[in-house]
Amino acid sequence: MTDTLQLGLDEAELERLGGLWTAREIAQQPAMLRETQALLMQRRAEIEAFLQPILDQAGVRIILTGAGTSAFAGECLAPALARRLGRRVEAIATTDLVCAPHLYFEADTPTLLVSFGRSGNSPESVAAIELADRLVSTLNHLVITCNADGALARYGQGPRGMNIQLPEATHDRSFAMTSSFSCMTYAALAVFSGVAALDQRIDGIARATQAVIAQYTPVMQAVAGEGYQRVVYLGSHIFKGLARESGLKLLELTNGALVTMFDSPLGFRHGPKTIVNDQTLIVVFFSNDAYTRSYDVDLLDELRRDNDAARVIAVTAQDGVGLAETDQIKVPGLADADDVELLFAYIAAPQILAFFESLRLGLKPDKPNAAGTVNRVVQGVRIHELT
Repeated sequence: MTDTLQLGLDEAELERLGGLWTAREIAQQPAMLRETQALLMQRRAEIEAFLQPILDQAGVRIILTGAGTSAFAGECLAPALARRLGRRVEAIATTDLVCAPHLYFEADTPTLLVSFGRSGNSPESVAAIELADRLVSTLNHLVITCNADGALARYGQGPRGMNIQLPEATHDRSFAMTSSFSCMTYAALAVFSGVAALDQRIDGIARATQAVIAQYTPVMQAVAGEGYQRVVYLGSHIFKGLARESGLKLLELTNGALVTMFDSPLGFRHGPKTIVNDQTLIVVFFSNDAYTRSYDVDLLDELRRDNDAARVIAVTAQDGVGLAETDQIKVPGLADADDVELLFAYIAAPQILAFFESLRLGLKPDKPNAAGTVNRVVQGVRIHELT
């Protein structure tokens, strides 16, 4: 065993603590984002040849789907991609598609089903593809997966499909998805924004993500040591999806020991704000868009006036949030970036916080649920025949 450090801890110690894979997979994200972009550039012509005829169809519909974290990747992207493409783009979880397919699938609407999957073996992911094939007359599949041997990858190799196979290292071995989430999200962003266009942006995105990991790992470790009992993540538009993923990481890695919530800054006032007490940490993801950011600032000002939360932290790429430096996670180099490019640096700090909260509680981050009631690949799902 080497003395390599991951998130500031020696790998031998991490292995003893049961957190080696989680730490590695969080720390490797900048490198994996770069590797993902390089792979996409190699397949650029193939991707464009597959995608352009689909996007040229009148009234085409794009569904971003997956289960759990894979579904939240779609939630982080759908509004931004809809605007960029001028097409109908929706994030609908496989867990919704499977239980009520007639509510979601449209028989006569040309559809591109974009399926995200770390393992590609979740029962709902496979069932969603099979139901789509059955119910939609004009259908194509784009599969973005981390596992070349998964069921989803095989579907993506069909005559009306394409499989985007991510680097093997993104097939996270930890219970919680970290680099798999960031790289699947990035791959979809690049595919639909133009792989060559993102080649001009990947360096800044990866550098910013690396900077957050390097600078704020000790900060997040200290925050975990403060012992909050409730953690709320808030974000507008695409950052609401990121807030949802952030809350799930904390819930997963603490085995449900901490109460977590996500919402938008505007939505938080409509009842959910009652969760706030003197044991609550609130984290707000700030938009770069000046109009949207004004609502983020308004809520932050309100929380300070209320003085009910134990602590409020802003994750921001721009100055001027009005908090002490110690209560800001500042993302460098992306002050002028589109919000969607902030997703990757923004998610790093919540992942690190969840990791250290897991250790604080005496759990093993690689497998926090020792009882096996939840699993890395979901078990116990029975898919019912649609009649």
